[in-house]
Amino acid sequence: MKILCSDYRVKPGDTVQLQTWPTAVKRLYGSKSDYEALLQTHVEELQRLQSLLYACNQYAILIIFQGMDTAGKDGAIKHVMSGVNPQGCQVFSFKHPSAEELEHDFLWRTTRCLPERGLIGIFNRSYYEEVLIVRVHREILAAEHLPDEPGNAGTDIWTQRFRSIADLEAHLHRNGTRIVKFFLHIGPEEQRRRLLERIDNPHKNWKLSLADVEERRHWNEYLKAYEKCLAATSTAHAPWYVVPADDKKNARLIVSSVLHETLRGLKMSYPKLSAPQRRELKKARKLLNERPS
Repeated sequence: MKILCSDYRVKPGDTVQLQTWPTAVKRLYGSKSDYEALLQTHVEELQRLQSLLYACNQYAILIIFQGMDTAGKDGAIKHVMSGVNPQGCQVFSFKHPSAEELEHDFLWRTTRCLPERGLIGIFNRSYYEEVLIVRVHREILAAEHLPDEPGNAGTDIWTQRFRSIADLEAHLHRNGTRIVKFFLHIGPEEQRRRLLERIDNPHKNWKLSLADVEERRHWNEYLKAYEKCLAATSTAHAPWYVVPADDKKNARLIVSSVLHETLRGLKMSYPKLSAPQRRELKKARKLLNERPS
């Protein structure tokens, strides 16, 4: 089945109501072996495109994953990016900010991790936590020591932060960084099943904390925060994709398809050699054809 990436893209200016976005869609593969073959094809194509990205050295790719606990962020990164050269890809996972990070503006800790040209950077959670978890748990703001100014109070702070994020992403785009953002959209019942699996499977016990379960009490608050975030920050140059995540295999195929489309849309080519470089290659061939003395 052909995957239409536009089906999952949040259009700029749209009002987002996540209840109308499915957490499960018709399977995009016929069987387990079919899924594995499709994913392998995607992985190999990503590998080829990454090599071209590195050689071209004009663009950087920033991939952002957001989603509720157990939505499959780690699995998507592991499987979709399994063929990517580690030297050309960096993954950063952003947890609770450190004391040093709290002494800076909310974009500081992620900005210093942005990918260089030719490289792929992956953010497992990101600066968007500052308009998601901080919006749900307002007490976190107190630790950020913000100035007592009108823009930092009430709902104005979220408007200001959306503007800061949009300005940053527009600046990055102008300078060659292409940003792709995925919200892995999981349903509450599927999340409950996955959390129970972590309890029942001894090899997954380490993944579960009581805090993960307690956060479910804030489910609707998180959905509302995501709705505001997606609507305010999905742009033509840095789009959000709402990926149905109840089926992990489906989600991975959608993510890999979006990444293919993004990379193929870039004007990339291998560098053309100058006349002196071509002469060097001829000389190198001649030397290689000589017998060692």
